[in-house]
Amino acid sequence: MITKTLKSALAIAIAAASTQVFASGFALNEQSVSGMGTNYAGRSSSAEDSTTVFGNPAGMARLKRQEVSLGAAAIIAKTDINDASGSAVLGGAITQPVAGSNDGDMVPFTAVPFGYYVNPLSDKWAVGFGVYAPFGLITDYEGSFQGRFFGDYSEVKVVTAQPTVSYRFNDQLSVGVGLTINRISGQLESAVPALATAESRVKIKGDDTALGYNVGVLYEFTPQTRAGLTYHSMVDYKLEGDTRISGSDLALGGIGAYGKYDASLKLKTPESADFSITHELDDQWTLYGGATFTRWSRLESIVVQNEGLNPTAGAQFGTIAEEQEWHDTWAYAIGASYQLNKQVVLRAGLGMDQSPTNNEHRSPRIPTGDRKTLSLGLGWSPTDDLTIDVAYSYLKEEDVDIDQSRAYAGGALVENYSSTYKNSAHGIGTQVSYRF
Repeated sequence: MITKTLKSALAIAIAAASTQVFASGFALNEQSVSGMGTNYAGRSSSAEDSTTVFGNPAGMARLKRQEVSLGAAAIIAKTDINDASGSAVLGGAITQPVAGSNDGDMVPFTAVPFGYYVNPLSDKWAVGFGVYAPFGLITDYEGSFQGRFFGDYSEVKVVTAQPTVSYRFNDQLSVGVGLTINRISGQLESAVPALATAESRVKIKGDDTALGYNVGVLYEFTPQTRAGLTYHSMVDYKLEGDTRISGSDLALGGIGAYGKYDASLKLKTPESADFSITHELDDQWTLYGGATFTRWSRLESIVVQNEGLNPTAGAQFGTIAEEQEWHDTWAYAIGASYQLNKQVVLRAGLGMDQSPTNNEHRSPRIPTGDRKTLSLGLGWSPTDDLTIDVAYSYLKEEDVDIDQSRAYAGGALVENYSSTYKNSAHGIGTQVSYRF
């Protein structure tokens, strides 16, 4: 009875997308508040502080002194769920409504921290180190959520540590590379419908550590104009954890599935390429433009391996696969900064970001659509050694429809849920950079 439940559980718990992150899919953009002010339009070419360790490791060549940057961005999300309906079809003939609420606002207040250090060893060599979150999500619906059989809690965290080195060939060309050490963990909880007893629950946990790399090139055409290209590699994980099923065996079709089982999932987070141009018009105005390609089409399907099931259940649930059919995406941004005086710089930017999901597979766990973003920022340098950056972003997604069905107990019970999601979010961030 729980084939579809397990299929969605570990697969989507670890790989699904939050509705409220500021990048496509389940990627995060919040690795720099100075970059956030221009909507990350010059992420691979600006190289203005040590956050370039992530944005473009080659940009470390532009920093003249040791520098530390610490910061965090907070996400305040809002979701309205409209036109919601749920039903259960028994025996292919009897249709009953599914009771429940649709409060929305399932993303709690979330902070994304980061930290970087850069040390220029000479005119040519520089080393650096960064800790940041490239991917992440959390969705936490109310317990009575009408779509709870399609998932009511998900959390995924990826934390990356990146030692980095750069080399400057001449006044124009610099390159940089960083090894990424990535730790992923995830958890999901969802309800399982019952034929004759109270609902049961499924809880999934899994984690893994894997290696990847970032490489960047920075070319300065003139002292006023530079272009950067950064490649963030794919990371290949094998998450291992457990599946816990609590409740009554009768609620799960009487197959003896109640209990705890080992579970594993192979997952590849996608590679991306970021290209941007920075042009200083004069001593006050600087323009930025950029585009990012992300290979989300790697997420074609999810295959979950479950072990420890009894022979009756194991024949059905040993290997479970689910199609995702995500597609590659492009994100675009333009921005500008204005040097108001020696101490203060003002920033602004606009962005457009495609969603990798499709209408057929969109669910309450991944109700994302294409989005537009407006950002504003300010940098204040009270001394030559210290800079404090703050930024604000507003995100608005297109309305998206959910229309999902799932069969249980060999088709004896079919659950349906449909609704329209209206998603938006506010982001605020602060960053402190100190040079010595």
